[in-house]
Amino acid sequence: MSTIIDRFEKIKFKISSLKPNKPVNIIAVSKTFPLDYIKPLIDHGHSHFGENKVQEAISKWSQQKKENNKIKLHMIGKLQNNKVKDAVKLFDYIHSVDNQKLADNLSKHQKNLNKNLKYFIQVNIGNEIQKSGIPVNELDGFYNYCINEIDLHILGLMIIPPLDQNAEKYFQSLNKLNKSLGLENLSMGMSADYVDAINSGSTYVRIGSSIFGSRS
Repeated sequence: MSTIIDRFEKIKFKISSLKPNKPVNIIAVSKTFPLDYIKPLIDHGHSHFGENKVQEAISKWSQQKKENNKIKLHMIGKLQNNKVKDAVKLFDYIHSVDNQKLADNLSKHQKNLNKNLKYFIQVNIGNEIQKSGIPVNELDGFYNYCINEIDLHILGLMIIPPLDQNAEKYFQSLNKLNKSLGLENLSMGMSADYVDAINSGSTYVRIGSSIFGSRS
């Protein structure tokens, strides 16, 4: 039976075999898994982990981050405005900046807490009514607002492609948008489609079940 480390190393090897043009960061999506289950990967030297709920992340990672300053924590889920202060305290990256009110709150709290997080703008590239994200036709204005008006450090763009559709075309479209803004990083790709995402320019992939196994 393969271990977490075996599966992680297999993914690392697969990514290296793709010969990406830029380094690819694997975000091990540890949401719902207890710290004891994740610990072997931390002890193995991996440092980037993803969570989608602020309260769960606080209880799981607060002490661990004090003990290990190499840990980089990524907020990959929708962030509610009433959780922003706690998120800014704990996380190093926010992948889901998807509206101006949230962006303003993030800017305010990181200044108050003397933090400088790294951010991705979530784009609703499929124009899905039920999905969060900045519409493509509003992206230029929102990006310029974030960097020029409220001083957010925007690393790049992020998408979650529509289900049951060809993800690759959405990845390629986001890459073009990213380049048009002069950005260097892309957050896209999960366990099922990270190969296509990397081949389309992704530099941050969010991989959970392929490392940790299925969630109960």
